[in-house]
Amino acid sequence: MATKKMALIATKGTLDMAYPPFILASTAAALGWDVQIFFTFYGLTLLKKDLSDVKISPLANPAMPMPVPMPVMVQMLPGMESMATMMMKNKMKSKGVASLQELRDLCLEADVKFVACQMTVDLFEFETSDFIKDVEYGGAATFMKFAGESDVCLFI
Repeated sequence: MATKKMALIATKGTLDMAYPPFILASTAAALGWDVQIFFTFYGLTLLKKDLSDVKISPLANPAMPMPVPMPVMVQMLPGMESMATMMMKNKMKSKGVASLQELRDLCLEADVKFVACQMTVDLFEFETSDFIKDVEYGGAATFMKFAGESDVCLFI
């Protein structure tokens, strides 16, 4: 029986959108699947060496549970993004949820392949030194070969 494959495309760099690709990838890899994540556009920030600046925004995120109802105008005030990020990180820690750094490390330990979109790297003028060392660089065609052979392909 052939090894199952999963291809993920990570396009967002916010805290709430960073968890799904890393959780799905680490889980599939733990099950013995061959997994690749293609990081493009804002998803590239998830490959930076330092993940401490990954934030969550309460603005335009109506499903985000808040401790008290918060009007949109309040969500736009300076400091609300940092407060929401701190609250979410504290809640995750109190519930025993792995940090973003821990999940990314789990993926790397499980041989999940990280592919950075070269076009986006060039577009946003990133340097390879901005990113962790365990990254391959390639275009959509590079990733499409793997995605075309995968059993599961998800766009996040």
